[in-house]
Amino acid sequence: MKWNILLNKNLLCSENKTDQSEDGRSQYQRDFDRIVFSSAFRRLQDKTQVFPLPESDFVHTRLTHSLEVSCVGRSLGTKAGKFIIDRHKELKGGYENFHFGEIVAAACLAHDIGNPPFGHSGEDAISEYFRSGNGRQYQKKINDEKKWADFTKFEGNAQGFRIITRLQNPNITGGLRLTHATLASFTKYPKESFTAGVKNMKVKESKLYKKFGFFQSEKQLFEETAAACGLIRDDNSFSWRRHPLAFLVEAADDTCYRIMDLEDGFRLGLLPFETTEQLLKPLTGSKPLQGYNGRDENDKIGYLRAKAINNVIEEITETFLDCETEILNGKFDDSLLSIIKSGEPLKVIKDVSVEKIYSYKSVVEREAAGYEVLAGLLDTFITAVNDSAENVNLSWKNKTILKLLPKQFLCSSGKPDDDIYLRLLKITDFVSGMTDSYAVSLFRKIKGISLPGR
Repeated sequence: MKWNILLNKNLLCSENKTDQSEDGRSQYQRDFDRIVFSSAFRRLQDKTQVFPLPESDFVHTRLTHSLEVSCVGRSLGTKAGKFIIDRHKELKGGYENFHFGEIVAAACLAHDIGNPPFGHSGEDAISEYFRSGNGRQYQKKINDEKKWADFTKFEGNAQGFRIITRLQNPNITGGLRLTHATLASFTKYPKESFTAGVKNMKVKESKLYKKFGFFQSEKQLFEETAAACGLIRDDNSFSWRRHPLAFLVEAADDTCYRIMDLEDGFRLGLLPFETTEQLLKPLTGSKPLQGYNGRDENDKIGYLRAKAINNVIEEITETFLDCETEILNGKFDDSLLSIIKSGEPLKVIKDVSVEKIYSYKSVVEREAAGYEVLAGLLDTFITAVNDSAENVNLSWKNKTILKLLPKQFLCSSGKPDDDIYLRLLKITDFVSGMTDSYAVSLFRKIKGISLPGR
């Protein structure tokens, strides 16, 4: 892969090839701004990162997490960009190091935009509904194993790509019309959900095949981006090698959730100060900690967290640059965090978090509730929409349910799609796009558990 092609500034589904807008912003900066002002990004303020939102006013939501990941990503991209431009003389004059930072920052900002309510357990809840719940009855009607895999393996990353390329600005081809460079960097898993028929089993088992990055409905859009950025395509499959900057997006996310979730756990009293301190200190590097002893315990942990992130950023940048040739050749298949100097201390933090933080009672209770809420919402709206589309004599209940469905999740005629794949996809869009609070509130109302105004 070639950097001057990987940094493609052209917009998805657009002939616009200008380097910057009239106000002087680069196309990559415009990507960032378009994401910030999207309604899907705004909804992240009421989507849980780990802990249920009423637990504390300190812990992270998906919104604050995304902003922090974006800041780390900008630092990583800008630092790496300086050395990449020095190594590749053809980039000089057309690109600056901060352009790399802008691309990674924009991709990081959107990295969780497709997450459903209740976090990763929400993804599992949607998949389980179609795989083994009431939704499994629709498999024969779809009769396409690739399309069916989109539902039974529901993936927030693919939903995110659908949101930024189609659902936001739905009347414009290309959605938000981000640059190809940002879209490719956003896509950590550049493949479709269905992997049967891949001849190269080593590729199939690779880390890049652990999840997928786009649904069948958006596969042509990603193909356009992959071609525009010159990504390496795998043989006999609808999949590609990652855009190099996607490794930095992943590293920024992993850095933040491991270190910041640990701090949240400490603030909620799930971990004692001494344990948290011992976990963070190995990440702070060799320089002495100036002014550390004069702080209270909360400030000490905040100080160690800041030092740890700064040190890990340096290590990630160094490792990324060391592996640049292998990455450009599509031969690199590791998480950067797993091979940096601080990889082992970060793994210890992850193990402790799984045991002490992610198994916290309120976290598990929220995950359990998510299965009931999301399955209930999917079943209610899918049944109503399918009955309407198939000319079944609608009950008064289903007529009422259809009135609760926003018009953008129906055809332009105001009726459900004829294609059952699209019908199911749009209801999944509706439910997965809800905030935690709205999902619970709507579920309680349609089930008669609570009434409006009470």
